[in-house]
Amino acid sequence: MLLESFRITGSAVLQIFLLGAIGYFLVKKNFLGDEGLNALSRLAIEVTLPLLIFAQLIRDFRFDLYPNWWLFPILSIFITALGLLLGLLFSVLIKGRQHKLQFLSLVTFQNSGYLPLVLVAALLSPEEAGTMFIYLFLFLLGFNLVMWSAGVYMLTSSRTKRFELGSLFSPPVIATLFSLVFIALGLYRFVPQAVLKPLRLVGDCTLPLAMMVVGGNLAQIRLGSIDKKAISLLILAKLIILPLLALGLIVKFKIPQLIGLLILIELAVPSATSLSIIIRHYKKEDLLISQGVFFSHIFGLLSLPLFLSLYFLLVMIK
Repeated sequence: MLLESFRITGSAVLQIFLLGAIGYFLVKKNFLGDEGLNALSRLAIEVTLPLLIFAQLIRDFRFDLYPNWWLFPILSIFITALGLLLGLLFSVLIKGRQHKLQFLSLVTFQNSGYLPLVLVAALLSPEEAGTMFIYLFLFLLGFNLVMWSAGVYMLTSSRTKRFELGSLFSPPVIATLFSLVFIALGLYRFVPQAVLKPLRLVGDCTLPLAMMVVGGNLAQIRLGSIDKKAISLLILAKLIILPLLALGLIVKFKIPQLIGLLILIELAVPSATSLSIIIRHYKKEDLLISQGVFFSHIFGLLSLPLFLSLYFLLVMIK
């Protein structure tokens, strides 16, 4: 039974790997340069993902169907706090203030959007995936607010740097808030299928685009001298202990299956690739971020199928 679960989840992760590999080799073979990769990233973040969020929420989300919708942003903050606490425990073994902060960021913030979206699409039936997309978009509402505030502050760690309120409102956050207001006002009734369908078609491009961008970003990473101790601690904390904690919490509190799957995925995926973007944007020295993002994704090819298989074995098949 475990081998069968591993085969199913391994197949899903393999699909993700192949999509990422396309982006990786496009960059390595110079079909895509910095400008092309930035354009694809902007297209995914500023156009296709917001349209996917809008089309999915307009079609499937209603406040009476999801009365506890507000729990998902809170859940995202809880998961981030859990990563932060574990990161603080392990960071005492890391020397140097900037090394500690970058290590802490890698443990705290996960690849919370792109990988979960593709995993959900590959693992679940269309009906279950539609529900999980709703959960995920609501989850990301809280996560993005924390990531682009506390995450930026943690990595830049400058006492003179002013907080940028605008950084909280990324296009996906705006799309989620706009869609929720749109639905609350009942305006969704006036959106014809002739409009909604092409928006959804464009939104469906998000998943392959996103993984190509992740693969392209990994191809640009300059590893340099590898900090083996920090990377080993990161893999232990991020990709082994956190998903084990997730499984324990899910089983102990008998969390509903799809919500439990969301929690496990968010605590089992690798470090956020956007950490490299933040480091690059604020011109900070990359001491651990690139190494951490790269090796957590490589190790995740093994750890993700393992923990997802255990979840399906312990929870989903009951």
